[in-house]
Amino acid sequence: MSAKIPPFLKLGDKVGICCTARFVTPELIRPCIETLQAWGVVPVLGENIYQQQYQFAGNDFERAIDLQSFLDNPEIKAIVMGKGGYGSVRIIDSLDFTAFNSSPKWLCGFSDITVVHSHIHAQFGIATLHSPMAVSFQPGNALPEALASFKDFLFGKWPDFTFENTFSTPNRLGYGQGQIVGGNLSLLYALSGSASDMDLKGKILFLEDIDEYVYHIDRMMWQVKRSGKLSHLAGLVIGGFTDMKDNASPFGMDAQTIISEAVKEYAYPVAFGLPVGHIPNNYPLPLGVEAKLTVGEKSSNLVYMD
Repeated sequence: MSAKIPPFLKLGDKVGICCTARFVTPELIRPCIETLQAWGVVPVLGENIYQQQYQFAGNDFERAIDLQSFLDNPEIKAIVMGKGGYGSVRIIDSLDFTAFNSSPKWLCGFSDITVVHSHIHAQFGIATLHSPMAVSFQPGNALPEALASFKDFLFGKWPDFTFENTFSTPNRLGYGQGQIVGGNLSLLYALSGSASDMDLKGKILFLEDIDEYVYHIDRMMWQVKRSGKLSHLAGLVIGGFTDMKDNASPFGMDAQTIISEAVKEYAYPVAFGLPVGHIPNNYPLPLGVEAKLTVGEKSSNLVYMD
C-alpha cells in the first residue's frame, strides 16, 4: 500500500526554497530560481535562506522556522531544499507537521534531507521526493536530463527506471514489490532507534552515499543488518556510492561488494546502478510509493504503480 500522494504542480503554483542544513549564497541558487520561473512556477525564498552560522544556513531556529512556514502555508505547493551537508537532524523534532499532514505537498531533496524523508515516512506515511536540490541547478552539478525528469515529475509524470549494472559485483536476480524508501545510508544509520527510524519490512530499500571510508560502509551495513532491518525487504536498490575512500592498509572490498556480502543470506532481488544519488544523473525517485522491481543479470527495471 502506497503512502499518501501529494498533489502535483500546476502552472503558477508557488514553490518554497529553504535550507535545513548548509548555507547557500544568492549565486548558488540563482540558476534554480531562474529555472523554476521558466517552468512556470513561482519560487518563494525562506526569510532566512541566506543566513550563515559557520557551515549552517543560520542557527537551528532560523532553519526550522523557514521550513515550518512553508509546511504551514497553503499557498506553497512544493518545497525544494537548498543544500545538503549536515543539520536537518538538529531541527527535525522541533517541527510541527500538523498542517502538512492534513494538506501534503511534495518535499524535495536528497543527502542530508534523508532525515526529513525518513521522519515523514515513519510518522505520517506521506510520499516525498528524493530529488535534485536548489544547488543542483548550478551548471555541471546535474545532467539536464535529470533536471528535466524532476520537472516532469513535479507536473505529474511518474518516472520508470531501466538501468544497467556496470559494477563487477553482480545483481541478484528476482522480482519484488513494495513501497520504495531509503536514501543516504549514513543518515539512515544515524536515525536508528529514533522517532525518524522507518519500518522496512516488506519494502524496497534504496541506498546511496558519498565521501565515506569503505570500512564505514561496512560498519553501517552491519548495524542495519544486526537491527533486523535487512531481513524482510522486498528488494534492495543501490544508487551512487561516490568518492569512497580507503585507508593505507586497504579494506579489501568496495562499497558494492560490502553491500552484497551483507545481504547474501537473503533471497530478495538486489539491483546495482540506479541513477540516483550524489551523481550528475541524479534522477527524481518518489519515496513511499508502491513499485515493482525486476532485476536481471545486467539490466533492472523499477516501475511505479501509482
